[in-house]
Amino acid sequence: MEQATPRLLPLILAVGVIAVSLAAIFIRLADAPGVVVAAYRMLLASLILLPWSIPALTRTPLTRHNALYAILAGVFLAAHFATWITSLSYTSVAASVALVSTHPLWVALFSWLFLKAAPALAVIFGVLLTVLGAAMIGFSDLGGGGAPPLGNGLAVLGALAAAGYLLLGRAAQRRGLNLPAYVGVAYGVAALALLPLPLLFGLPYLDYPRESFIWIALLALIPQLVGHTSFNYALRSLNPTTVATVILLEPIGAGLLAIAAFGEIPSALTVIGALILVAGVILTARHNRSA
Repeated sequence: MEQATPRLLPLILAVGVIAVSLAAIFIRLADAPGVVVAAYRMLLASLILLPWSIPALTRTPLTRHNALYAILAGVFLAAHFATWITSLSYTSVAASVALVSTHPLWVALFSWLFLKAAPALAVIFGVLLTVLGAAMIGFSDLGGGGAPPLGNGLAVLGALAAAGYLLLGRAAQRRGLNLPAYVGVAYGVAALALLPLPLLFGLPYLDYPRESFIWIALLALIPQLVGHTSFNYALRSLNPTTVATVILLEPIGAGLLAIAAFGEIPSALTVIGALILVAGVILTARHNRSA
């Protein structure tokens, strides 16, 4: 698959942000355990992708140069969902979101350490601004008392896994896999890794209202297939630090949707954090266009 033209990239990223911003709304409406939601999300996304991913794998087959990257990307994606969603059982939503939002810093660090791609000073400043804004959004509704260390640690592991997923996915595509082939493998591996988790936690697979499965299906269709696939497509043309930073616009989109869906009015600190986050995204994108 060819790289996107520069004019299309902003639109692709915007569609991705809107799609992933719906995830929190759908998860809340699903009203089911997070591990169960994550497992069904990836299973449905993988099954829907089969008509495209199987033919794509015949055109750009797995090789020793790309298979490991695609498989590991799926493992990291599963680890991201498993650790981050599980963290919500031990710490507050605000603390968990704030900590998992540090993934752009890990992308930049891993790119520097393993890819020898030292970021420019302006990019570093932009990423720091973005993470600061995300942290302000996350901590804006924190109550008194500290969050449990286990939940905080799981959220940080979720950020590390997200960074690995982005970098490995870019490497797999750059080694010959087109987008449908790559996401078919990565999502399938993630689904296989997540499916046993409800059993391990003693959770039922089917004992939920019909409405829960409807919202989970929408979660697989829109945030996963449209949102994540848009970001994976953009990774072919943009630096992974840029893509990871743009993803941090999700708290703004989710906040606006929460106002419409649940009447949740953001605090002044949330609004200030959102403005800082946008400034960081713009700064990073302007100074880090090269792939």
